[in-house]
Amino acid sequence: QVQLVESGGGLVQAGGSLRLSCAANGRTFSSSAMGWFRQAPGKEREFVATISPSGGNTYYANSVKGRFTISRDNAKNTLYLEMTSLKPEDTAVYYCAARSRGIRSSRGDEYDYWGQGTQVTVSS
Repeated sequence: QVQLVESGGGLVQAGGSLRLSCAANGRTFSSSAMGWFRQAPGKEREFVATISPSGGNTYYANSVKGRFTISRDNAKNTLYLEMTSLKPEDTAVYYCAARSRGIRSSRGDEYDYWGQGTQVTVSS
């Protein structure tokens, strides 16, 4: 069983930055692919970014490419999402997810564990 706890969300003005963190327990973090997803009110959950177990391979949604950076520290069992040049349309609850199979994926249904989410609100 893997437990994931996100933090770092908040209210920020458009153009600002935030860094989200996702702390994982368990011994499988370093062998798990990880991902960030988000869900805005009234919308379906959407993929944001994913990273391989080693951290050497990443993939982003087109909507965040060049603005967001996913990274991980396996020694600290922590996943990060650095968000810059934030836009009002980035407003959502952000979730981290772990995939036991160590291959990164943009499909939410391929992830086994999810955090409770952290709210990000970008004001215009």
